[in-house]
Amino acid sequence: MIAGAMKNIIVGTAGHIDHGKTALVKALTGIDADRLEEEKRRGITIDIGFAHLQLTPELRLGFVDVPGHERFVKNMLAGVCGIDLVLFVVAVDESIKPQTREHFDICRLLGIPRGIVVLNKADLVDKDILELVRLETEDFVAESFLEGAPMVAVSSVTGAGMDELRQALERAAREVAEKNSSGAFRLPIDRAFSAKGFGTVITGTLISGSVKREQEVELYPTSRTLRVRGVQVYGQPADHATAGQRTALNLADIEPAEIARGMVLSEAGRFRVTTLLDCRLELLPSAKPLKNRAPVHFHCGTAEIEAEVRLFRGATAIQPGQRTYARVVLREPAMVLPGDRFIIRMFSPVVTIGGGVVVDIGGVRYRKTDDVDVAARLNVLSGPDVAARVALLVKESRYGMSFGDLVSRTGLMERDLETIARSPQFLYLEQPQRWLMDRAWFDAMRRKLVEAVSQFHRKSPLLPGIAKQELRGRELTKALAFVFDALLAAAKELAVEGETVRLRTHKLVLKQDEEQARSAIERAFEQAGLAVPAVPEVLAKSGVETARARSLLQILIRERRLIRVTDDLVFHQTAIESLRHLLAGRKATRFNVGTFKDWTGISRKYAIPLLEYLDRERVTRREGDERLVL
Repeated sequence: MIAGAMKNIIVGTAGHIDHGKTALVKALTGIDADRLEEEKRRGITIDIGFAHLQLTPELRLGFVDVPGHERFVKNMLAGVCGIDLVLFVVAVDESIKPQTREHFDICRLLGIPRGIVVLNKADLVDKDILELVRLETEDFVAESFLEGAPMVAVSSVTGAGMDELRQALERAAREVAEKNSSGAFRLPIDRAFSAKGFGTVITGTLISGSVKREQEVELYPTSRTLRVRGVQVYGQPADHATAGQRTALNLADIEPAEIARGMVLSEAGRFRVTTLLDCRLELLPSAKPLKNRAPVHFHCGTAEIEAEVRLFRGATAIQPGQRTYARVVLREPAMVLPGDRFIIRMFSPVVTIGGGVVVDIGGVRYRKTDDVDVAARLNVLSGPDVAARVALLVKESRYGMSFGDLVSRTGLMERDLETIARSPQFLYLEQPQRWLMDRAWFDAMRRKLVEAVSQFHRKSPLLPGIAKQELRGRELTKALAFVFDALLAAAKELAVEGETVRLRTHKLVLKQDEEQARSAIERAFEQAGLAVPAVPEVLAKSGVETARARSLLQILIRERRLIRVTDDLVFHQTAIESLRHLLAGRKATRFNVGTFKDWTGISRKYAIPLLEYLDRERVTRREGDERLVL
């Protein structure tokens, strides 16, 4: 951390109902996190509440207080999104209770890295009971992220142990890695309301990136682009907010009723929503077997969505304590990224049964006939090698992927992709858009294009080459044009001439009968002048079969020995040059079709197509029923 910079840490509470979580937060911060009238009347926390504490000049803690009642665990799940450190609260007059266990499972499944065990209500028991609860709690958290964590006995009522707890908080908070403020802005929404004089306000924990006033943001999954009118951090106006801060944003042009908990604010146009998630899933040892296609409640970020768990490769169930890959199919689209953690709960009874990590959001179809090893694929995508993950996705895409698609698929930043793109396993295009391809595929496709052109020359030796669009249609139907052009540019064996592709080594070599036929075709049109015969008639008399005769005609047209005026009319270039010369001597003269016929001695059958050709060539210009020689 930079000297003098503020470190922001989110601390969440966890524990059974009435174990004193809210009172503990108030004793630490002086703020009552219970904001609802019903909460104050009933003396229990129903929804998540918030407080903050400037622990030192360089360390600020944001507290998320969660409800402990089993009926409100879904609210608790919305609250633990983005927390860095958990205060795991056990009341020593009751010890471990059902929601203690469920909250513990949730914290472990969500990968919360560290915590402090708080033995609360120490004023209500004697030292022997306190020691028994300490031992029981140590046994309970053994072999978990809380093993060896600080364990502090306190009383929110008398204040006993609070100084020790603050010291433990400071030590633990300093060990917490700061969230990525340079990453993409993401803020899962936990509240939306209208504030007098401000309008619509949303709140949430900023889990990555930063946001500032007047910034354009997108509300996922609605795809609405909104403007940030104002920013508050821990209740104070700010120019911007960064990752790790409890944040309130004043949004323009939207009503609170149009926003719901579970939606996400992020950078406009950066990400996409999905309903298909490939995940690494863990079923709790206490859960019942989870059958294929079982309905579940899916909790991720602040969202709760009904979903279905689908198992791979014919598996019928996940057994208690088992870890496996599975596909979670959401009934509503959500903005989720690889690496996001989630919890699943049963429909009835509504209890936590497992959780895991999102691995891929691409919705890849796994067919039974495919030889794809699903586990091996997902092992790569869930592994630590970022370049390997990108390489797999790029290879699967076949034609490559844009940086934009890779960002939305992986959550990586463009600067990360730029570093990865330098690897020799990739081919990186910067224009017309940043595009990454698998180099092995690119090289193989380049060779395939060269072979396709070679085959074309072997089958059609009288043609100069294959049309670009025909070549693309044969080999790269779904590839973007610039990918095809990059392949052609890399294939040094090929030459691109206009819309034709040929081998650089390809030369036109005519057989003796073809040479004779070409001369016969040219001579027939040359001798005819402007009163040319029909093309089929000339080809039929060429001495070779029609297909070859047509190819020879095309050669003469490419060489500009013959000029095609219409599909049916072809003239020798000497006749056209003579006509141009005739008109050049009549510059600025106006004439009609009849006059042109008199000048050339041809019928209307030839005159009209020739005049239209001369118009296209800007030798003449039509003005009503007349023409002007230019």
